[in-house]
Amino acid sequence: MKDIAALSDQAGFLSGKVGFLLDASLGLVGVQQNAIIKIFSVAAVVFLPPTLVASIYGMNFDFMPELKWQLGYPLAIVLMILSAWLPYKLFKKKKWL
Repeated sequence: MKDIAALSDQAGFLSGKVGFLLDASLGLVGVQQNAIIKIFSVAAVVFLPPTLVASIYGMNFDFMPELKWQLGYPLAIVLMILSAWLPYKLFKKKKWL
């Protein structure tokens, strides 16, 4: 009877350790997934403003005076670059990257 009680206690102890290790590994997977999702979120925020600028300038409007300017196209390119660079620098400053 003492052996059965000792084996039962050992089984309970090992079951508790396995449960703890399972919880720890699931927590680690969650942390890694959060890091990946953070990278995707930052990429979406960085590339959204240039996409917006490009989509506006890609439309065929009759009245957009900057389209007839000689420097209208370079202005749009500079706007796209700046609108991607500013959020990137903000995220670097806040140490999110």
